[in-house]
Amino acid sequence: MKNKSYIGLSFIILVFGIIFIPRIINRIKNGTVVQGDRIDAISNHKNSETGLRLIGPAPSFELINQDKVKISNETYKGKVYVVEFFFSTCPSICPIMNKNMVDIQNIFFGNPNFGIASISINPEFDTSEVLKEHANKIGVKSSNWHMLTGDKQYIFNIANKGFNLYAGENKNVNGGFEHSGLFALIDKQGNIRCRNDKFGNPILYYDGLEKSGVKAITEDIKKLLNE
Repeated sequence: MKNKSYIGLSFIILVFGIIFIPRIINRIKNGTVVQGDRIDAISNHKNSETGLRLIGPAPSFELINQDKVKISNETYKGKVYVVEFFFSTCPSICPIMNKNMVDIQNIFFGNPNFGIASISINPEFDTSEVLKEHANKIGVKSSNWHMLTGDKQYIFNIANKGFNLYAGENKNVNGGFEHSGLFALIDKQGNIRCRNDKFGNPILYYDGLEKSGVKAITEDIKKLLNE
């Protein structure tokens, strides 16, 4: 009986070696020895050929621009675009964001596949007429840069629930509103995209106040335009 058991065990080991050892060796060569099918699927979802993370679909929206034209996320279909939340009378971070966005505009000026959406969080003041004047003041030249206004609560929902970029009212701060200084990057298919930080984690959004953030998003816009 013992001899039969040894023969049976030897047969199982032989079959295991023939079937699985080559697979393990192949995974070691490719550096994927710890990956299973589920992990492989997650990894494939994380990065595209550009190396940029796919976070998920950007929220749908429909607003009015500085020329009183109805603009929605469908307007940007097939385009790479950047989204920011701001307001024209902001006394603090908005002028910096606007200047940096103008720099981004100028780099891609004339490219029909690039656009910008600047959404006002003070739409009761920022009418189309006010946004038109503001656009001229800061140097908006691109026909694909839309400064958008609409219902305030609707816009807050887009910011806070859709993009998860904080925007709110606060009478105790200069200007009466608070918001993040971040830019969201959207690809041609309408997905939020970003790069990884040095630890391999997604940054989610780009710093719209620092030159390093502008440099990073500019590099990644180029990647997505070529994707």
